This record gives sequence, structure tokens and C-alpha cells, in this order.
Amino acid sequence: MASTPKAQSAGTASPNDTAHAARLRDLGLAVIRTEAAAVAALAERIDEQFLNACHHMLECQGRVVVIGMGKSGHVGGKIAATLASTGTPAFFVHPGEASHGDMGMVTAKDVVLALSNSGETDEIVTLLPLIKRLGVPLIALTGRPESTLARAATVHIDVGVEKEACPLGLAPTSSTTAALVMGDALAVALLESRGFTAQDFALSHPGGTLGRRLLLRIDDLMHTGERIPRVGEHTPLSEALMEMSRKGLGMTAVVDRAGCVVGIFTDGDLRRTIDREIDVHKTPISAVMTRGGKTVQAGLLAAEALRVMEEGKINALLVVNADRQLVGALNMHDLLRAGVV
Repeated sequence: MASTPKAQSAGTASPNDTAHAARLRDLGLAVIRTEAAAVAALAERIDEQFLNACHHMLECQGRVVVIGMGKSGHVGGKIAATLASTGTPAFFVHPGEASHGDMGMVTAKDVVLALSNSGETDEIVTLLPLIKRLGVPLIALTGRPESTLARAATVHIDVGVEKEACPLGLAPTSSTTAALVMGDALAVALLESRGFTAQDFALSHPGGTLGRRLLLRIDDLMHTGERIPRVGEHTPLSEALMEMSRKGLGMTAVVDRAGCVVGIFTDGDLRRTIDREIDVHKTPISAVMTRGGKTVQAGLLAAEALRVMEEGKINALLVVNADRQLVGALNMHDLLRAGVV
């Protein structure tokens, strides 16, 4: 006997139902509007307390130790990571673990940044006497200025919200967003005060795109030694083509007896040469090369080499020293592999 599909339960609407779809859309918009209002309200709290928090963190000779439980802990971890990557040394400590040994990670030179919406989180309140004993500044982000944590703090920043975006008023939503935004506000204010630059950012993000653009130099990418395609200026074109094939860069440098670059021969030059019906066995490379060619000096940033190629509409560069002696070669594929492009 063929089975029949189970009837849809009375309380469940079909995702394809127009009214249900409209309800989902309305709920999504309500969350965004509620959280946006909570963030907008923070503008009034960039006050003396915010400035005091910044001063303590700027004067900190150790690290900013961020603590928080549950969702506040997840936000605290992100704040610690943002601080650390923008010039303020910081790390996250789980308050539960802190009560079982990790409090030893906090030194007298540090600043503690504690997050708790209620300001009454047991695991954090338990640590307050230890923090006071160390004598370190305690910056608290809570939603209740009259809470235990707020009253114990050296500096309290109010990140309270009018309501959570959760329809039940239970799940941390607006409150965690507000805490996260205030953490970003602190991090960026400190970044500016420290004179933190894009170069500094790259040093802490060497694996990122910005790091590659600001730190990577052509010396790290270029072909050197026997890997450089090169021929003498009197070399027959046929031998130059063999050198290009062996080295696989789509070109070869042409050098004099001193190893100085006098020209370059590329795939584009080859196409133009074929149109002239030249004898590849008898014609010297000097007769068909691009004289001079585009060269750069070692030590150039890879991003700058890319700019030179793009402006010159070329796909390869020869690298020379101060005496114009050939020391390396690279092409667009090298930059692509390195993630510079």
C-alpha cells in the first residue's frame, strides 16, 4: 500500500506561503532596525568614561586582557583580536579558566577589559578581588551601571540596550552587537592615537593580501642565477629561442660581456620578427631585440613592480643592480602565484 505524505502540522507555515514569507522578511528587518538603533544610541556614550578607558589602554605597559562568558566571551575574543591586530597588544582569557590557574597570565602591568551585559556574571565577579589585589585598571563594558562589575570597575562604559532583537527578549542580540561596536570604537581610537600605519598593519598580517602588497619584495619572487633567461648580444636568434623555452618566462635578457643588460627579447618581439621573415639561424639577437628594455632594481616592492608592468603594458621585468648588471627576472605569473595581483 503506497504511503501518503504526512500532513503539515497546523502550527507550521510553508516557506512558500506568501504570508509566511512576508513574516520572515518583517522579522529580519525588525532585527536589523532594533540593532541599528542600539548601535546609534552608543554615540552618546563616547564620553569621559570612554576617554578614560582609552588613556588606561594607551598607558598600559603590558597587555589588555579581555574576559567574558558565553556570548560576551565570543565578542571579547573578537575585541582582543582586533586590538592586537591594530597596535594594542591584547589576548582573551576565559574567566572560568582564570579561576583555575589562568589568572596567572595577568600581570601588574596589564589592563583588564571585562564584558558582561548583566554585570553580575559569577565567573567574572569571582575574579574581582584578584584583579583588585593586582592593582591593575579594570575597564568594564556592561548594560547595567549599578551592577557589581560596573561599581568595581576603574572605568565603566555603558553598553546597555533598550531591548534585544530577539522577539522573546532572551537571546543576546542587540546587547552583543553594542558591545562589539564599542570594542571596535576603542580599538580604532587607540590605533589613531598610536599613529598605527598600514605598514604596521601589514606586519601583523603577513599572510593577508595587504601584507603581501606592503611587505613582499621582488627579491623574494624573482628568478636568479641559472634560472634567469639570458644570452649574449651576438647570440643567434635560434639559440635565444632555445633559452626562452628552457627558462619558461616568455622572454630572455640580452647582456654584454660585463653582464649588463643591453636589451630584452620577448614573445611579442618574436611575433614581430616572424612577420619580417628573418633567418633565425643567422640573425643575431641584437638585431631583433627591444633595446634597453624595462628594468628595475632589486629591493623594489612587488606591488610597485606590478604597477610598472601595468603602466608599461608588459608582462616581464629584468632586475638589475646599480651598475645595470642583471641579477634577476620575473613575470606576471610570479606575481599572480604570490597573490600580489
